Amino acid sequence: MLNMTEILLLLLGVVILVGGKKLPELGSGLGKGISEFKKAIGGDKPEEEQKQIKEGETTPADTKPGEPK
Repeated sequence: MLNMTEILLLLLGVVILVGGKKLPELGSGLGKGISEFKKAIGGDKPEEEQKQIKEGETTPADTKPGEPK
């Protein structure tokens, strides 16, 4: 596992390589990439709907008007 000194050295290296002004842009891009990856894995549905689908539950959006649940 990395200790605090190694983490600080890695962060310093990233700041030197990327530059301080580009760090927010880099973080934003990384966050968007992670969220797109999660969407691709999860089928583009919210987490709550994924849990309901796995448990076999239905939601009101899954039923047509006049149909019992």
